[in-house]
Amino acid sequence: MGAFSQNYSMLMKNAPTIDNGGGMSLTDMQIKQATSREKAYRLSDGKGLYLEVTPAGSKCWRLKYRFAGKEKRLSIGMYPRITLKEARKATDLAKDQLEQGIDPSQAKKAKKAAQTEAQLNNFENIALEWHKQQAANWSPSYTDKVLRAIQRDLLPYIGTLPLDDITPPQLLAVLRRVENRGATESAHRIKQVTGQVFRYAVATGRAQRDITPDLKGALATHKTQHFSAIIEPDKVGKFLNMLHSYEGTSTVRAALQLAPLVFVRPKELRHAEWQEIDLEKAVWRIPAVKMKMGVDHIVPLSRQAIEILEEQKLLTGHWDGYVFPSARSPRRPMSDNAILSAFRNMGISKEEMTGHGFRAMARTLLDEVLEERVELIEHQLAHAVKDPLGRAYNRTAHLPQRTKMMQRWADYLDELRAKAG
Repeated sequence: MGAFSQNYSMLMKNAPTIDNGGGMSLTDMQIKQATSREKAYRLSDGKGLYLEVTPAGSKCWRLKYRFAGKEKRLSIGMYPRITLKEARKATDLAKDQLEQGIDPSQAKKAKKAAQTEAQLNNFENIALEWHKQQAANWSPSYTDKVLRAIQRDLLPYIGTLPLDDITPPQLLAVLRRVENRGATESAHRIKQVTGQVFRYAVATGRAQRDITPDLKGALATHKTQHFSAIIEPDKVGKFLNMLHSYEGTSTVRAALQLAPLVFVRPKELRHAEWQEIDLEKAVWRIPAVKMKMGVDHIVPLSRQAIEILEEQKLLTGHWDGYVFPSARSPRRPMSDNAILSAFRNMGISKEEMTGHGFRAMARTLLDEVLEERVELIEHQLAHAVKDPLGRAYNRTAHLPQRTKMMQRWADYLDELRAKAG
């Protein structure tokens, strides 16, 4: 303790306590009229409560009490922020705590610490902490998308609340705001994100439970929109022949021919780069930053896929950039409308086939016709697949089996083309 603190403590220990007329309690008028003096002094209210008036004119409520045989002081607060009535209530509470064997000063410190912890562990801080941790496994675009949703649809309404203070009706009201603007799918996704934040808080000891299961059935049912796809074998054969006879640019035709053989997402196909493709080892390694799930993905290349890529390399390989560059600039990937425009030019409507339709085609026929193992198909579709212990498989999982499956798939597509004439 410094010299100033020691001197002030001694001063207050010896400060005069003014009796208010035969032990009478204080009145508001007495408190308001109390002015500063050369030395600090106290106005007693009874039960150990007094108002301390300093030479600077500040007025602080304090309570003198004994605990474990020692005299102690409890600071209740400054007047007039704490009124006389409120100071007396605080005194009664302290007396109740003493009767229960609780030190009021320690109880106050514990409450303040709990409030500080609750503020640090509010929804905003935990949500952003969870997001930062998860971002390591996500692509940049998906990371930004989730953060925008949190900042726009959650933080303005529950960001300052500790998670245990958030009730199911409160959360439902937040989700209703999203639902009411016609974004039913977004409302369900934000509910999922909120649930992940809650479970993270539970795991790290900052929440009791995840409340999102309490909202089951409360939101409007989202109707999944499936991408149009050609999945009947005879129609697939005719469709493939149309792709191989497409009379547009060579680059678009190559992309159309390769799409069913690799069945990656349209964006992943358009952004393919030569540095990712190893024609000798017959693999295409897509980095995590380009993948929706934020995990590296390996696409085994069939013999037919290699032939298409070798021919395309003669056209665009010397740029060492995009496999399917834009017609306007080799520094930009093919337009996202290129394949769709090709479909329309061939008379294929959006109700029949889309760029994503190649994935549905492969998923259906590999399972129902070729009877490939579902987990191999899901791996190759780059869907989230977990092992029996709930851990995500790495990118090389079942690679030899997937390589054989991709070749069987390519051979099957050739058979369909041949049958279709």
